[in-house]
Amino acid sequence: MSRILIRNGRIIDPASRLDAIGCLAIADERILSVLSEPAGFNPDTVIDAAGQIVCPGFVDLSARLREPGHSHKGNILSETRAAASAGVTSLCLPPDTKPVIDMPSVVEYIKDKAEKAGYPQIYSIGALTHRLGGGELSAMFGLKQSGCIAVSNASEPLANMLILRRAMEYAGSHNLLLMYRANDASLSGDGCAHEGAVASRYGLPGIPEAAESIALAQCLELAELTGCRVHISQISCKQSVIKIQQAKKYGLNISADVAIHQLHLTENDIKPFDSSYHVIPPLRSDTDRKYLLAGLANGTLDAVSSDHQPHDLDAKLGAFPETEPGVSALETLLPLMLALSDQKIIGLSHAIATLTRNPARILGLDCGILSPGSPADICIFDPNASWEINERNWRSAGRNTPYWGQTLRGRVSHTIQAGKIIYSLPECS
Repeated sequence: MSRILIRNGRIIDPASRLDAIGCLAIADERILSVLSEPAGFNPDTVIDAAGQIVCPGFVDLSARLREPGHSHKGNILSETRAAASAGVTSLCLPPDTKPVIDMPSVVEYIKDKAEKAGYPQIYSIGALTHRLGGGELSAMFGLKQSGCIAVSNASEPLANMLILRRAMEYAGSHNLLLMYRANDASLSGDGCAHEGAVASRYGLPGIPEAAESIALAQCLELAELTGCRVHISQISCKQSVIKIQQAKKYGLNISADVAIHQLHLTENDIKPFDSSYHVIPPLRSDTDRKYLLAGLANGTLDAVSSDHQPHDLDAKLGAFPETEPGVSALETLLPLMLALSDQKIIGLSHAIATLTRNPARILGLDCGILSPGSPADICIFDPNASWEINERNWRSAGRNTPYWGQTLRGRVSHTIQAGKIIYSLPECS
């Protein structure tokens, strides 16, 4: 196996509270030493990381890869290349593929495709209900045995709260994480924007905050009743932050994440004819964003996800409400997190923790940490390097990002997954 030595980098490992200049040695897919070079170590590859930050590889809790079933939007090969260029070494694939991830055969298909793409650390999330129909529970134990790391109904509604209760009881009995996207479909309806002044001004169907907060309140009640380990995915509003903070205060076994775009954009950024801003849950108010940022800073929100959803051109053409929601977000994940650190909203180590150790802990993975014996999943990035989002620099098949044509700061130079260099910036090769 390849032996790699990283020299002169600023090593930041939130899990061990390490922030120092030094070396990091890799052998046999694992970290051999941190800060100092082992005696007699003969590396096959030496990376000079002077002026750069060396941290654990990022763990993304939600990334659609569009395969199987939607390959006109992207595929496992194209989207894992985007992930690698963004410093992401582990990612979770939601179950709303086609076919749905509700059978072991689909999980095996994804594993095979991941291996062939040279990116084996894709973790399938199994469907909570058969075909995500919301009524009949899936064979969760079989999905866990096949390798599913959690279960979820993605963005699809459940028939009733009894289904969610039974799902929690079933998942809890098998120590399986249940990931929940809080949304009351009867309240959100066909909405495409936050129910507020901007939606009214442009005549866009609105989605009230209550669609999320009411569904979340019900979920938290059932989590307390069943004792199931629950992760709340991609929250968007003030009331959700408050409810999660209260639930944690009283000891519920829950965690939560927020999508990176919700920390930067609000309803006021929406351009009514630009579907790059069409996301679900919708971009909320300035007050909601402030609460999300405060929740991230004080630990109420554990992690940040990309909520990566690449689309083809046709999916984003047409009137705003008629387009498909979602942002291609893997490649902007790091620079947007660094921007929050630059703005002194959260410290740099905390920002890195929300992308590394925290999501790894939620999933029960042993990555997200830089210590001898740990998996060699590493991101090396230059926090001061600027780059423009354009055809030359972009790797995802989806061009649907509100940041297209903009210049962002913070660029990955190397990504190492299980001791193998899976990405290096061309000028660093």
